[in-house]
Amino acid sequence: METSKSTDGSDYTERLARLQQPLWKRVLDVQAPYRWNVRRLFGDREVLDIGCGIGRNLDHLAPNGVGVDHNEHSVQICRDRGLKAFTIEDFKKSEYAQPGRFGGMLAAHLVEHMPRPDAVKILESYLEYLAPGAIVVLICPQERGYATDATHVAFTDLDGLEDVATQLGLSVNKRLSFPFPQAAGKIFTYNEFVLVAQKA
Repeated sequence: METSKSTDGSDYTERLARLQQPLWKRVLDVQAPYRWNVRRLFGDREVLDIGCGIGRNLDHLAPNGVGVDHNEHSVQICRDRGLKAFTIEDFKKSEYAQPGRFGGMLAAHLVEHMPRPDAVKILESYLEYLAPGAIVVLICPQERGYATDATHVAFTDLDGLEDVATQLGLSVNKRLSFPFPQAAGKIFTYNEFVLVAQKA
């Protein structure tokens, strides 16, 4: 039975959709700085977005993003919006599941939803699809954002993200607080820890 802590049901997908619907968010284009940041970090690389949800970052990466998510309801919303997204099983059968295909991998708001060893295991399973030198970006919410979601399991700061990257055998290039300095993360829901790493 689904609970408030589940990320695999239709209720979770509906919650994500509700969070993006308010008119003020669309009028003010609140995603503009995040869109700029993701595009700046990846450039024109083809990016595999792990835990793509309903496609916020796939929108930012378009047309170079391919998403994977365990929630079939979220994947369907992505597809309905014309984005390239797959369930885990469907991705493995797709034309995109080719060794070394992607120049980048994004895991935004994924790691905090599970114990760290589980996050490492999931991300490790996609490393084969990355080309040598691929950029890997890991993003987690800061304190205020972490507290707003009952499905969050493990608070993960920059040191935690660096630990994930190290366990994956990646070299760390950059550690950022975005869009504001880290102190803002205690009061601003949408401040993020951003770690940029690279596959050898």
